[in-house]
Amino acid sequence: MKKTHLTLIVIALVMATFAFDSCKKSDSKTTPSEEFVANDSTFKDFMTWTLVKTNQGPDPALGGIAHSGNDSSVKREVYIKNNQKANNGVYPVGTLVVKHSYNPTATVNEYTAMVKRGNGFNPAGGDWEYFVLMMDGTIATDNGMKMRGADLMSGMCRGCHSAATTDHLFSQK
Repeated sequence: MKKTHLTLIVIALVMATFAFDSCKKSDSKTTPSEEFVANDSTFKDFMTWTLVKTNQGPDPALGGIAHSGNDSSVKREVYIKNNQKANNGVYPVGTLVVKHSYNPTATVNEYTAMVKRGNGFNPAGGDWEYFVLMMDGTIATDNGMKMRGADLMSGMCRGCHSAATTDHLFSQK
């Protein structure tokens, strides 16, 4: 009888050891990388997001080309959904940013966006994806193709934003 109890205790201890060991091993596995893929509803109501920066007039950092950088009448407003902040200099996957550039005469009225997509989408560009938007926040099209990607505008977006000090974003620190 004592021998049976002792055997059952030993079996229970061995099973508990295996159970704890298998839990420990599964906890150490790496989880798949997170990815956020934007669609036409992603930027809806972006003007209700947190306005984090407003600039007006020429901006030498824009090289005169992007966002009407040489136009003294242009105002640029940058919105970030949920006022997302960088953590140790890196924005989390799913960070959404929209820039509205416009002037009083409406000769300039452009909407551009960035999404921290993640999952190795664009390693050279910090995993950001770039967009041209319509006024309602839907993704603009050119010849039937959505205006989005890591190399949007022949890589001009990524090239310029690579100079930002905080994860390819100029408007937040």
